[in-house]
Amino acid sequence: MLLLNKKLYTLLAEVLAIAPTDITDETSPENTPSWDSFNGLMVAAELEKAGGVQFTMADVVSVKKVGDIKKILDKYQVRYEC
Repeated sequence: MLLLNKKLYTLLAEVLAIAPTDITDETSPENTPSWDSFNGLMVAAELEKAGGVQFTMADVVSVKKVGDIKKILDKYQVRYEC
């Protein structure tokens, strides 16, 4: 399933309550106060629904920033456009 970059950023923005334009590959819990452990799990759940995949717990805990999310989506062949 194709997950467009805009859709990815919109999904992240909705869960994290930030503007999509504030999201970069370096956006992380370190620089985004609303990205706590609960919202991290919400991001994973929403991405699973949108991408039609199921992540492992190792996938979920390995995410340190948005760039990591893109790598995991690549692993499951969920494509997004830049």
